[in-house]
Amino acid sequence: MALAPLEIVLIVVVIIVLFGASKIPELARSLGKATGEFKKGKQEIDNELSEIALPGKEIKAHGNPSPKVIKMAQDLGIATEGKKR
Repeated sequence: MALAPLEIVLIVVVIIVLFGASKIPELARSLGKATGEFKKGKQEIDNELSEIALPGKEIKAHGNPSPKVIKMAQDLGIATEGKKR
């Protein structure tokens, strides 16, 4: 369901009336910052999840395992010599 040009203009006018013309750039900046923080948080979570090994699941290994993974394995009593992620 697409919006017609008249509907878009009406929405913009309502936003200007509700918030005032001077607040719109501030709202846009805040929305941009929030979007950036959300993307950054999502990327951090994806990175953390890619380091966690799930039983029975193969993880795409790229390069050597991180020191964090090696330390975790050693703390659990798992031999890390000659093993990949």
